[in-house]
Amino acid sequence: MHHIGRGAWSPGRREFLTTGAMGGIGLLDGSVADPSSFRSSAYPFTLGVASGDPSPDGVVLWTRLAPDPLNGGGMRPLPVLVRWQVALDPQMMNVVSAGLAIAWPSLAHSVHVEVGGLRAGQWYYYRFSAGGAESPIGRTRTLPRPGTRVESMRFAFVSCQDWQNGFYSAYRNLAREDLDLVVHLGDYIYESGQNPTAPRQHDGPETMSLASYRNRYALYKTDPNLQAAHAAFPWFVVPDDHEVENNYAGAVSEDNVNPVLFLARRANAYRAYYEHMPLRIRSFPIGPVMRLYRGLTWGDLIRFSALDTRQYRSDQPCGGLIAPRCPGALDPSQTMTGPAQEEWLLGRLGRSRARWNVIAQQTMFAQMDFLAGPLQLFSMDQWDGYVAARNRITRFLADARPSNPIVLTGDIHSSWVHHIKTNFDDPASPVVGTEFVGTSISSDFPVALIGPVLAALPDNPHALFFDGFFRGYVRCTVTPGRWLTEFRTVPTILVEDVPAFTLAAFTVADGQLGAMQGSP
Repeated sequence: MHHIGRGAWSPGRREFLTTGAMGGIGLLDGSVADPSSFRSSAYPFTLGVASGDPSPDGVVLWTRLAPDPLNGGGMRPLPVLVRWQVALDPQMMNVVSAGLAIAWPSLAHSVHVEVGGLRAGQWYYYRFSAGGAESPIGRTRTLPRPGTRVESMRFAFVSCQDWQNGFYSAYRNLAREDLDLVVHLGDYIYESGQNPTAPRQHDGPETMSLASYRNRYALYKTDPNLQAAHAAFPWFVVPDDHEVENNYAGAVSEDNVNPVLFLARRANAYRAYYEHMPLRIRSFPIGPVMRLYRGLTWGDLIRFSALDTRQYRSDQPCGGLIAPRCPGALDPSQTMTGPAQEEWLLGRLGRSRARWNVIAQQTMFAQMDFLAGPLQLFSMDQWDGYVAARNRITRFLADARPSNPIVLTGDIHSSWVHHIKTNFDDPASPVVGTEFVGTSISSDFPVALIGPVLAALPDNPHALFFDGFFRGYVRCTVTPGRWLTEFRTVPTILVEDVPAFTLAAFTVADGQLGAMQGSP
């Protein structure tokens, strides 16, 4: 690790590797201008800072130079040298690592610094500087070493932040929490065009091109509450559908456009997602292909397995909407994850020695019959459209019995708690895990559906809790002996500065599968 004293800087091997490792990408520009000549009359760090994908010895630090963020960024098409620093204190006096990275125009002048050589289980502070300007100071942390005894860990999971639907009052509260990590389960942006009656407006029509996806991410990242939440904690992110297009499945567009054209759009969307998230270079997309499923282990306490349930999935069966279950939903070849990712997930669960095993993914895992009475309606975009694939996972949980399985879910803009069963149609079937479904940051659950869902709950005895009225986030406090989930919600998304409150809390005791309402 290249150490520096207070107020000093000199390049070393780490800095050479940092700039050199990204050089292969930058050569796509054909630029030869001196990157150190950058000067900007406007503040370049308008999109804030972020960190993510922590490891025991490091973390990814992110920023993007964008003095004119909503108009392509406002940068000249030249590479720019960006300095980064990591310190032990928020005043950035005790700097322990520093270096240079290049903001390449081919990556929208985004910067992804994979800092290494840090101490495990340690909080750090970081910032960037370029063109005579300094970024905000962010806070991040490294993971405890695998197998290290961990007595407690607290994180939040979030999803679905439609800009047009309202303000990010949930993020304003989340940024003030005492957390170790934020897990984002998708729908970071929405691809739709402008809604003139909405509280806030998108920046243009539906996103298709790389430039339009970049501008959409920039719009979302101008929100000060989202910036504050990124700056306060490291994030672990996976996308869902709206980062590309609503309800897409693999190479199949919701609008049934030519797959070649849709994959070109998907490539644009994945590129912009990488450019705006704190992701490692191993997630860099090659055209429409991007490796996003990956894991994170928090000492001996929690093993997270984050899934990508869009890129590899089969097309939704039975018409793709809420419908009676057709034979296609039961087809063993119907897949949500693809065979390689499914094998990866089961392998991680089977080898895990952690006390709690988390599957972080996008759409509701448990069965949900949305119609009261003898007739049944299921959402084909959820795991109910992929029954055989779900059964393979639930059978594995029952047979291999990894310790304390927990599924975390986003997507549906409402709060749920489910017992996961090997047979959801049999109330006597054993419980093999617990699912917590988090509400959205700002996206609405249709009010007209709340009544029918409440009426259908008695036909779904494994569903312990549902709320469709409130937006917010989910806070999880985990110790070796218990898991506490608190649904933290805000009374309105039409006002930015409103306090969050705990709508409901559920506890899972170590070794006792299933949740109980209330906190200890």
